[in-house]
Amino acid sequence: MNADRPIGIAGAGSIGCFVGGMLAASGRRVALLARPRLIQEIAGNGLRVSSFDGSERMVSADRLILSDDPSILRDVDTVLVTVKSADTGEIAELIARHAAADAAVISLQNGVGNVPLLRDRLPGRKVLGGMVPFNVVALGDGRFHRSTSGDIVIAQDDAATAALLSVPGLAFNSTGNIDGVQWGKLIVNLNNALNALSNIPLRQQLAQRGWRRLFADQMAEGLAAISAEGIVPVSPTPLPSNWMPTLLRLPDALFDMLLGRTMKIDPEARSSMWEDLQRGRRTEIDYLQGVITAIADRRGLEAPLSRRVIALIRKAEADGKGSPGLTPEQIRDGSATAIQQSRR
Repeated sequence: MNADRPIGIAGAGSIGCFVGGMLAASGRRVALLARPRLIQEIAGNGLRVSSFDGSERMVSADRLILSDDPSILRDVDTVLVTVKSADTGEIAELIARHAAADAAVISLQNGVGNVPLLRDRLPGRKVLGGMVPFNVVALGDGRFHRSTSGDIVIAQDDAATAALLSVPGLAFNSTGNIDGVQWGKLIVNLNNALNALSNIPLRQQLAQRGWRRLFADQMAEGLAAISAEGIVPVSPTPLPSNWMPTLLRLPDALFDMLLGRTMKIDPEARSSMWEDLQRGRRTEIDYLQGVITAIADRRGLEAPLSRRVIALIRKAEADGKGSPGLTPEQIRDGSATAIQQSRR
């Protein structure tokens, strides 16, 4: 990594602005490729990044390279891709046209299909997979708040890119099994849609056994599907993925004790999919539950809860009224028999 060249954030939204802000606050040169609205917001207010641990950093706009023009990528040493999965193909074309051929490309996106697509569209370039375990909430006026804990993980490489990207308050760890890590994150991310449909904060949702049972059934359905594909997920938490459905069904007091030891969550933290519904944006449901139903179709499996959740998210997108504020029972309706609603 060449310190004289900037780190580019391709498609800077909540995650991209937080990561870019943390890097810039530690003295790294950062170029943010973002939408005009966000560029204007940061230009007028600076970029403020805060975290669940109470820390806060302020980066003035003049310390950042800001533009909605992809030519901003021409001098970067590393490109961190943070767009929604549906936009991966488009951003790959922009990187191909504007970024130097020696610039490393790192996907910090949800889902499991982005790295193969980037490699297909960027032949001959160094492309690394990554996983961001935490949520970031856009608070407006250039403020981005990290509301849950965890360190970023990227694929191990000979250049020790993870170590080179790490800065105080934002650690990048490396792994030799990024595919397993991404599948493990996908299983956990199945709750994104449930939280979006609930219209309640994540911590409040996970404090209620009815919601946890629903999440457990969703995880079990997803784990069964990926097991049929021969995939072994690597959990993004200290707890193995195949333990999670059982642990989620624990009584409230026991689960709260367990959660407190493994993950920190702000009281008002919500999923990125909830924010998408509130802002009238397209969600990533096709790259989460949609992946599970696609596997089920190939393998002749039933995935009724995933199909139900997809239908409800698509209805909420079409209605354009934000989260519908459903209960676990309303989400289960129509798929309860297959997922054994009464399971304890």
